[in-house]
Amino acid sequence: MQYKVELISQKEKDMLMARLYTSSLFERKAVIHGTCVKFFTDSHEFKDMWEDNFDLMPDWIRPHARLFAVKGKKLRVRYEPLSKTAIIEGCGYYGWVKSIALALVADFMEDFTSEHRRYSVHGSFIDHKGRGAAIIGPSGSGKTTLTYGLLLDPHSNFLTDDWFFVRLAKNDTLVYSSEKNSYIRGDLGKSWPQYQAKLKGMRKDLQDRSIVDVRRLLGADRIRTESELAATVLLTRDKSLPPAQKLSKADALSFMLKNDFCNPHQLIRSKSRMAQRKAFFTELFARAPVYLLNTIETPQQSLDRLKKLTGQDD
Repeated sequence: MQYKVELISQKEKDMLMARLYTSSLFERKAVIHGTCVKFFTDSHEFKDMWEDNFDLMPDWIRPHARLFAVKGKKLRVRYEPLSKTAIIEGCGYYGWVKSIALALVADFMEDFTSEHRRYSVHGSFIDHKGRGAAIIGPSGSGKTTLTYGLLLDPHSNFLTDDWFFVRLAKNDTLVYSSEKNSYIRGDLGKSWPQYQAKLKGMRKDLQDRSIVDVRRLLGADRIRTESELAATVLLTRDKSLPPAQKLSKADALSFMLKNDFCNPHQLIRSKSRMAQRKAFFTELFARAPVYLLNTIETPQQSLDRLKKLTGQDD
């Protein structure tokens, strides 16, 4: 079940915070691509995972956004856009908590676009010899599996497996990481047994996922915080389509619109936001080749095709 975002007023937000805020809440601040997000939670597990997931920021830094994740009788996600405050009740899945934190940063950037033009993308990014490939697809299309398949190549470097930020510079498309460590499925080793030994013994949550230290998994020398876009690969599972094909920027944009930008964690869906996102992806797809990879084959077969598309089979 996917959550629904309810937009609320400042008055409603103040009333909710007065009810929810207690001295027993854990409070932590994270820096996410230069933005400070303050996290409040009554869950010790969420607090620990947040600390492992993000780089922490000193408490004296004022936050740009706030996120509450507390117990509740039913799942509710409410958002007050002016103060960038999201309030989650009744959620037992840390994956949604951290995705909403990243969505807060995305909304902040869309509100305060500067000459630096920074945007967010729900997808993974793997660097290869200084340039890299973005992998974007709807849930269940194989993004995580293929990302870690590419990383079996010692010449590939990790930037992110879930969310990244983009700066459309004059002559370059610069890509930046979002998280310190990754929230990974416990069954990753079934697709790629090479990871099983390093994933053994990791503390898992109720969703069979763990915050994994990617430096331990891959080696510190293979971690990147920024790269440059060389290609984008969109993922689908459709038996009526060929295994792989190159897309025009118009077809690539149509794919993104059909699949809700491959991002279920958009806090605001409005005409103005839609126009912003369409304009961004139109330019992004004009700057580097875009391919569609149909992941109906085995993980290894899809990986082999992906390596050819991104030039990692050299």
